[in-house]
This record gives sequence, structure tokens and C-alpha cells, in this order.
Amino acid sequence: MPPSSTTRDNLALPPDISHSASIRFGEVSKLLPVGIVVGSILYLYILYASLHCLRLLQLDVPSEVRSQVEVDRGTYQLIAFNIITGLLLYCLACCILTRPGTIPDFQGWELTSDPSQLTRDGSSIMHSLQEKKMSGELRHCKWCLKYKPDRCHHCRICNVCVLRMDHHCPWVYNCIGFRNHKYFMLLLIYTVCDLFLISITMFDSVWWSTRIDVSIATMLMLTFGETFAAFLTVLTTAFLAFHIWLMFKAMTTVEFCEKSLKNDSYDSSTWSLGTYNNMCAVLGPNPLLWFVPLAFPQGDGLTWKSPSWM
Repeated sequence: MPPSSTTRDNLALPPDISHSASIRFGEVSKLLPVGIVVGSILYLYILYASLHCLRLLQLDVPSEVRSQVEVDRGTYQLIAFNIITGLLLYCLACCILTRPGTIPDFQGWELTSDPSQLTRDGSSIMHSLQEKKMSGELRHCKWCLKYKPDRCHHCRICNVCVLRMDHHCPWVYNCIGFRNHKYFMLLLIYTVCDLFLISITMFDSVWWSTRIDVSIATMLMLTFGETFAAFLTVLTTAFLAFHIWLMFKAMTTVEFCEKSLKNDSYDSSTWSLGTYNNMCAVLGPNPLLWFVPLAFPQGDGLTWKSPSWM
């Protein structure tokens, strides 16, 4: 018999709303990484816009003596920088505020329910679940007191089961899962694009500061900003490459770590449907909208297809 469950005050609420009712931002110390991310973005934005782009725009000199080539270059770079940064900040906010998805409080997922009553759209999904215990029983969460869908894992930091959990990211103070994975991937992509833009184009201003009579403070700020941006470029590019590889393999970070612990092969995944379909499962069904925060993956995160039962 399944273990008994305590009465839930929010039993009738949808999962995202019931989870939102909990206090998320009560621990100030956990907001520190988010503050570091926002502070770094603000620092690089002010530095790039004020010391690099404004230098190229030459607003402090008469229009007749300005170099039109540099003005055009500064204009294009500032426009591109603001567009990418705007998209980056939007995806960052969505990563922080969007719930990754959790097990429903209905449809028979409670441990007190008969497993045969697990439903989706009125039909039983018990037999479609592939991840089970060695005994053949359905997996369940001893903290949430619910049966666990495939690819679902409990996050002890968020204290909730997350659908297709990738990992808990302290930099966005949230878990990355089914509903916000695309936001996370786009956040990495926009960050890498922004950092490459800063690192490549601002080097010209760093070189300029060493050849022109400018203040030591300006030269040091440009040099430090360029070094900081280049350092972050290397880190985020490597991190993005890792997550792109995981996406191609249809693996999450949790599943990657499980394979590592079990010393399994990384050449295949239980959930891999081919590179194109694997990308659609993260970035959405429309390739034309893969790189914009629109057209999200289809499904509800409760069941997943695999080659074994397609």
C-alpha cells in the first residue's frame, strides 16, 4: 500500500501557482550570485557604452571634424549591443521567475492514489512511464509524496520535484527544467554573443587608450573591462558548448552525472530521437524561432518518447 499523505492546503491549486505560494526569495544569501550576475552585466554595459561606443560617436567634438566611419561603426555596435543585452536581460528575468514545472497536484499523482489512475488528457499514462525501480514499481518522491514522471528529480534547494530537471542554477536562483530550459539556453547564447562583441570590438579602444594621452583611470578601466570580458567569454563559451552537447545527446546535466556515476556510455541516451528532434525538445518545434524567446517545446513534461516505444 502506498504511504499516507498529509493534508495539503493547496491541493486544488495548479502546480505552478501552488509552488509560487511558497516563499522563494526569503534567503538573502542565495540572492548573492544573482546580484553578482546583474552587477557584472551593469558594469560591462556602462563601460562598453560610455568608454567605447561614445568615443566612437565623438559627441564631444564638432560634427564637421568627426570621422564618419567611426561614427557609423559606433552606431552599429551600440545598436547590436543594446539588442543583444535586452534579449539577455529578458531571458535572465524569465530564468529567475519562470517555474521549471513540477508534478501536478491532481491526475492521480498523489501516493495515496491508485497508480493506474495516472492520467493525461483522460487516458492512463502509467504504462508509458519507463523509469521505474528495480522491483518494477513506479518511482516516487519521499519528500513530495508523489509518483515521479520520467526525467523528474527532486531539488532539495527548491524543495520541489522538477520536470525534466537539468540542474539547479544558483546564478538565477532557480531550477532549470522543462518550462524554462529554452530561456536558459538562450541566456547562454546571448551572453556569449554579447561577450564576444565586447571582447573583439572594445580591444580597439584599449589599444587607443595606450596610444593617446588619456587619464590612467580610463586606461585601467578599459584594460580591466577587456580582460574581464575575455575571461567570461572563455568560461561561458565552454559552458554553452557543454550544454549544446547535452542537447544534441538528449541528456540533462542530472542524467549526465548519473551516467558518470554509473560509468555508462555517453554515445547514446534513452531519450535521443536524433539531433534535430533533440533540439526541438529544448528550443521548440520551429527552427526559425529557435534563437528567440518564442515557440517553446511542445508537451507537458510528464511523458517522453524514446526510440524503444515510438
